[in-house]
Amino acid sequence: MGDIGESSESGCGVSSPKGIRNGYSREDERCPKQVSPVRGGGSRNTSPMGRVGSRNTSPSRQKVIKTKPRGLDEETVATFGKAVLPDVQMEDNIWAMLPEDLLNEILARVPPFMIFRLRCVCKRWNSILQDSSFLKFHSQVPSHGPCLLTFWKNSQTPQCSVFSLPLKTWYRIPFTFLPQWAFWLVGSSGGLVCFSGLDGLTFKTLVCNPLTQTWRALPNMHYNQQRQLIMVVDRKDRSFKVIATSDIYGDKSLPTEVYNSKLNSWSLHQIMPAVNLCSSKMAYCDSRLYLETLSPLGLMMYRLDTGYWEYIPAKFPRSLLDGYLVAGTQKRLFLVGRIGLYSTLQSMRIWELDHAKIMWVEISRMPPKYFRALLRLSAERFECFGQDNLICFTSWNQGKSLLYDVDRKVWSQIAGCALQSYNSQVCFYEPRFDASIF
Repeated sequence: MGDIGESSESGCGVSSPKGIRNGYSREDERCPKQVSPVRGGGSRNTSPMGRVGSRNTSPSRQKVIKTKPRGLDEETVATFGKAVLPDVQMEDNIWAMLPEDLLNEILARVPPFMIFRLRCVCKRWNSILQDSSFLKFHSQVPSHGPCLLTFWKNSQTPQCSVFSLPLKTWYRIPFTFLPQWAFWLVGSSGGLVCFSGLDGLTFKTLVCNPLTQTWRALPNMHYNQQRQLIMVVDRKDRSFKVIATSDIYGDKSLPTEVYNSKLNSWSLHQIMPAVNLCSSKMAYCDSRLYLETLSPLGLMMYRLDTGYWEYIPAKFPRSLLDGYLVAGTQKRLFLVGRIGLYSTLQSMRIWELDHAKIMWVEISRMPPKYFRALLRLSAERFECFGQDNLICFTSWNQGKSLLYDVDRKVWSQIAGCALQSYNSQVCFYEPRFDASIF
C-alpha cells in the first residue's frame, strides 16, 4: 500500500552552501617575529614586540603569547625559542589495517553530516555506514545536538538546509529523492522527518530519513481529507506513530486516526469534542497531545494510551495575542506568546503549565532588545517550536532566529542562522543514521 523510495545518489550531495561560512578559520601558527630596535628620544627598544621603554630581553622571562582559534577548545601556545614539531604524515593504508569494530566505533563519533560526506571516500566506507554493526555503535553514541531543519520549494524543487547549533554551520542536504506531492513539513522526531501533501485528490503522508536518503509513503487514511498531523518516535521500541486530529477546514465529524509503524495501519479513535481551535499548532509530551481552544477556553488533551480526549480548563493569560504550545521534557508544557495591544507595549513571554493547579505560571520574558530585533512591527509573523527544553523563535520578515534555554534561563541569538526563503518551513531535527522508516 505504501510507496518506498531510496535515493540513487551516493550521498555526496551534502555540502555547506556557498557564501556561508562556519566562522572557523585556521590562523598561521608562527613564532613571534623580532622587530628591529627603534631609536628615538634617547631610548633604546630591544623588546621583541617593539615596545618603547621595555628592557626585558631575557628569553626565559618573555611573555607567553596565547592564541585560541575560534571553534577549538585547545589553546595554541607559542613561546620564544619553542621547538616546532613538523606534522606527522599518516599513511594512507592505516585505515585499511584497522579492525572493523574499531573503525565502526571511530566513525560513530564523527558528526553525522561529516559522515554523510565520508560515504564518497570509498566503497568500503559506504558499505560500513549501512552495516548493522555501525548502526549499533551509532545508536549508543550521544546525540549530535539540536539542529534546525529548513524546508522550502524553489520552482517545485524541494530544498533543504540544516543548521547545526553545536557547529554553527549550514549543511545542504539533497531532498530530490522525495516525490513531488510532499509539500507540507509535518515535523521531525528521533531522526525521522514527516511530510504530507496532495497527490492529485488523495491526501498522503510519508516519513523519511534525510541522512540515509530513504522514504516511505504511509497507507491511506480511512478518511481522505487534509488533516492536522504530528509524528512521535519511540527509540526504545524502534517504532513511530502519526496522529491525525481534526480536519484543517474545521470538519469536526472526523474521528481521530493513529498510524502505528509496527502494524503498518491506521486505527480509528474517538472524535474530538466540538470545540473551536484557536491554533493548528500541537504539542506532544508524556504520551499526551495538547491543542489550544477558544470555546471553551483552555486545552484539549488526547491520551495516546487510551485513545480518548479530555478538556483541561487552563485559561490563557490576559491580553495574549498569539500563543504557541511547546513541549518540554519530563511532562513540561510551555506556552509562548505576545502580550499587549500596541507595538510599543508588546512583550514576548513564556509560561509553564502547573498540572496540579491547572494554571499557567510565567517563567521568563524576552529581553526588549531581542524582541525589537525579532519583531519590529506588531503585525509581523513569527514561528516558535521547541525540543528538549530549548525554545526557538524565527522571524519571517526579519529572517532572524533566537534561542531560549529553559534549564539555564539563557537567551541567545543564533548567529548565522537565517531563513533561506520567505515560505520556509522550520523544525528541530536530530540527525541519526539508525532511525528506521519501517
